[in-house]
Amino acid sequence: MNDGIRGRKSTVSASTDLGQSPARHDVKLFIHCSWQYSLVMATDNRFVRFLLDRDWRIWFGLVITIGWIGGGIWYIGQVSETTPTQNFSLDAVGSFLEGAFAPLAFLWLVIGLFIQQRELANNTEALRRTSEQSAIQTQAIAATEMNARQETFFKIAESVKHQLGGISGMLLVSGLGPVGSGRIDREQMDDLFTQAASGDYEVFARMFISMDFLDEGGLSELLYGTEIRARHAGNYIRTFERLRRLARNCDVDGIIEDSLMQNALGLLYRRMLDHRPEAHAPDAPASG
Repeated sequence: MNDGIRGRKSTVSASTDLGQSPARHDVKLFIHCSWQYSLVMATDNRFVRFLLDRDWRIWFGLVITIGWIGGGIWYIGQVSETTPTQNFSLDAVGSFLEGAFAPLAFLWLVIGLFIQQRELANNTEALRRTSEQSAIQTQAIAATEMNARQETFFKIAESVKHQLGGISGMLLVSGLGPVGSGRIDREQMDDLFTQAASGDYEVFARMFISMDFLDEGGLSELLYGTEIRARHAGNYIRTFERLRRLARNCDVDGIIEDSLMQNALGLLYRRMLDHRPEAHAPDAPASG
């Protein structure tokens, strides 16, 4: 027993002399074993995945083929033992192989047809998914294009509204300002233009749709009574109709166009259509 203890001590001292403690040696051994185990498991997993990825018909065909060839070899051995004088000429061997492998050829032909049918089904499914993805991408592109159109419209609409506000202001000056009936004096008119310059482009349109114009001969006289007023009104209608067409092109639901027609600028546009001289002709089309 003392000799065993001395042997262990000598082993430990030898390991220590080599610069490796027993604990460090155990850790290295554990890491090496773990790496070997991981490598084996990874190899097994790849082999298992390879087996699972293969079609079960292929494995079935391989089993039948191996069994069939094994049976053929056993049959040849039995025939050779029972009838040593059996004729093994090339013709006989060829006829035997032809008859022996004909069922295997037919088997693999059937298996190939089934595998091809499965591949066709997979390709059809892949094409269907590709078609669905293409449809989704097309919808996304269309939505992106529509959003770009709407953003462009709102930028243009801001400038056009400023232009409509200026036209309606000039029309109000011509009809109710100092050069017209004088109902609105110069100071009030300056205040209205200041309000319009601050971003309230509908201030003049609200004046037209909220006031009565009996003293001026009615709204038709105020809008179309002189050549200058008729020219302002015509310019207003043409500008608003262009803005309305832009709204139609960027809004499939008509929400933007409806909101445009319901604000003060749109209501003034309807009043201009309803009161223009050709609108009262017998065959005049309805405004819309």
